[in-house]
Amino acid sequence: MTQPKRSRRIRNAALVGVSTALLGVTAPVTASATSASGPEALTWSACEGTGVDPRQECATLDVPMDYADPDGPRVEMAVSRIRSENPDARRGALFLIPGGPGGSSLNDPSGKGQKLPQDVRDAYDLVGFAPRGLAPSTSVDCGLEYGDLALSKLRPWPAPDGSVDGNMATARRMADACARNGGELMKHLTTANEARDLDRLRAALGERRISAWGVSYGTYVGAVYAQLFPQRTDRIVLDSNDDPDPTRVARGWLAGHEQGVEDTFPEFAAWAARPDNPDRVATRAADVRPQFLRLAARLDREPIPWPGANPAELNGNVLRQTMLDVLYSPAKFPTLAKLMLAAERGTVPPAPPAPPEAVLQNVAAVGAAVLCNDVAWPDAAAVYEKGVAESRAKYPLTAGMPRNAMPCAAWPYPPREAPVRITGRGPSNVLLVQNERDVATPLTGARKLRAAFGRRAVMVTVNSTGHDAYLANGNACGDATVSRFLATGRRPASDVYCD
Repeated sequence: MTQPKRSRRIRNAALVGVSTALLGVTAPVTASATSASGPEALTWSACEGTGVDPRQECATLDVPMDYADPDGPRVEMAVSRIRSENPDARRGALFLIPGGPGGSSLNDPSGKGQKLPQDVRDAYDLVGFAPRGLAPSTSVDCGLEYGDLALSKLRPWPAPDGSVDGNMATARRMADACARNGGELMKHLTTANEARDLDRLRAALGERRISAWGVSYGTYVGAVYAQLFPQRTDRIVLDSNDDPDPTRVARGWLAGHEQGVEDTFPEFAAWAARPDNPDRVATRAADVRPQFLRLAARLDREPIPWPGANPAELNGNVLRQTMLDVLYSPAKFPTLAKLMLAAERGTVPPAPPAPPEAVLQNVAAVGAAVLCNDVAWPDAAAVYEKGVAESRAKYPLTAGMPRNAMPCAAWPYPPREAPVRITGRGPSNVLLVQNERDVATPLTGARKLRAAFGRRAVMVTVNSTGHDAYLANGNACGDATVSRFLATGRRPASDVYCD
């Protein structure tokens, strides 16, 4: 991974060793909270690591750990950029806001940024960053048990009989580990603070306004930024959009998987039944869904050993989690088909590769902290029992997971401020782009963000399948509409549909 050549630690701008003074601070935080010292200048240098564009440069920005105490302890934020390829055409900076929580865009100026059309790359410096808490920025780690790092544990799949007792125990175990090992910074990982960090970065870059391309969770970050700092926004693209419901926030995103899977699974079923498919699962598309449900139920009863995997068995919830992962992109459909075919024979493919444990620990800690700090979750098992039972009956493919308990059910820190409510106050400079079939951020949720923005936004709905639309799983019409807006500012006069 690209890193700035600088240490990453919690620092204090005024006094050393007083981080404990922030314990228990619950004062409201405003968008205008600033340090008396003003914006920090960035010192750019070559990026560490391999595989990045030699034009990409890196720096580190100090930001307040707690914006209620802007002159208190500081944390470091790793940032990167590739400058405009045509200074005469330069308009400003385009912030590449990653998904997650737990995603980084530090390498995106060298990666997805290079997929942008030439006139967009001419118009902007492409700016990436690692959000607070995520290495190589000042990082956090909960020290979770290795088994709790499995995706089928991080997503709260209930027991085969629908019981949530195991999920509540996992939530307590994970929340306790984060409280014990996460440190003071864990309390200050929120979407609103990430937006405030981005405004510090804007100031450090010397930009009056910023443009942005936010994807997935990054759409919520971008929306919150546009709400807190509306006059500091230029052209804002939000791609694969989160429901901004301020009463639920991440609980709503998790629940959205019910509809997201229902919207997307028929595309997998049609592909998996094609006669020319070497990984054909069934002879008719209508047979794929019941076949998947039967196989998952069988694996609930009779898991297959899977050496090298986490967990070391293929059970029903591992199959369901694989389904969820695969539906993010049609290019991944063969992974689920091959797993289903192997399991039908009582075998498994080679264990899927996993990132280093240190990376998994860091990403899991950031994700848990942001999801749990943004909004309070219920702590009563009965709430989840009722939700899971209703969900399992109506949406059998997701087996109740989207309404179940995450670590937030036992999170020890109450939210320090209310979630940001997205409204139509501000300039009309937001373009939403949304695939019609998206497993992670379904169209139903995107429409709620569109409604919340009101006159500030228009939405391009794309007749396509997959998560991430622009320059990814969308189509040429959607891509051209977004590119034109970024390059010229021309935006559809009203919502449009790209067939």
